[in-house]
Amino acid sequence: MGKLLILGTVAFDAIETPFGKTDKILGGAATFIGLAAAQFKAKTAIVSVVGGDFPQEYLSLLKKKGIDISGIEIKKEGKTFFWSGKYNTDLNSRETLTTELNVLADFEPVIPEHFRDADVLMLGNLHPSVQLKAIEQMKEEPKITVLDTMNFWMNHTMPELKEVIGRTDVITINDSEARQLSNEYSLVRAAQKIHRMGPKYVVIKKGENGALLFHNGEVFFAPALPLEDVFDPTGAGDTFAGGFVGYLAETENVSFNNLRNAVIHGSNLASFCVEKFGTERMQDLTKEEAESRLEQFKQLTQFDIELR
Repeated sequence: MGKLLILGTVAFDAIETPFGKTDKILGGAATFIGLAAAQFKAKTAIVSVVGGDFPQEYLSLLKKKGIDISGIEIKKEGKTFFWSGKYNTDLNSRETLTTELNVLADFEPVIPEHFRDADVLMLGNLHPSVQLKAIEQMKEEPKITVLDTMNFWMNHTMPELKEVIGRTDVITINDSEARQLSNEYSLVRAAQKIHRMGPKYVVIKKGENGALLFHNGEVFFAPALPLEDVFDPTGAGDTFAGGFVGYLAETENVSFNNLRNAVIHGSNLASFCVEKFGTERMQDLTKEEAESRLEQFKQLTQFDIELR
């Protein structure tokens, strides 16, 4: 059983989709990542910041899931990061309605002493300077460091972002972000260019069309499971990342073959996330449900063929 350290946001979300809308509910990248990683046998901690308005019941939920919350700073006089968004009919595009940084505006991450030797470091979507500060606090270089980022940082903080990319082993981004980062339309060429920036592995998420893993000229593809009901895609990418790093922390194996398995586990958990609003589905997901759906992934991708 390895150690997994997650840096990211613990937040409030308000979401509107064609199927309904919510008031403020539990959200944030680190929350989705942590709840997904909790499906695996690993010592997991979250480093983040919340305000005095953040309910104790949410912190208790994370703790009940076996997540170490000693790295979540509580600024009693401040307000928690808040995001609200509205999804279009196809759920593939969304409009951000509100972004209130609040306590996140001057967040200085402090890694708990007992997690500065983590085997897996997951850098959730945050300002690259904050991600760098987390990297620099590690006493030992993790077996694997995974970075998630987005187009906003590419637009506004590219020098800092490239420094972070150069110090990570895996980058997980979506297809449009991969094209923007590399200035290449072909995802194969995009991955090649991103490899040269530092990461040994490039994971390109394609939403309902699955995910691609690139390494030294090799490519692995994991499909997304066809679902009857897709309710809310918020946090699906973070849930994918949580399944990915949670599996790696449990197995303590960072070979290419094991990363392929990690991609499948990430895709599997992401398929649950979209079934309800926000983190609701991940809060009550059982290991039995996750294992049963893994079997569906296996049936989806296995076939016998005679090669001549």
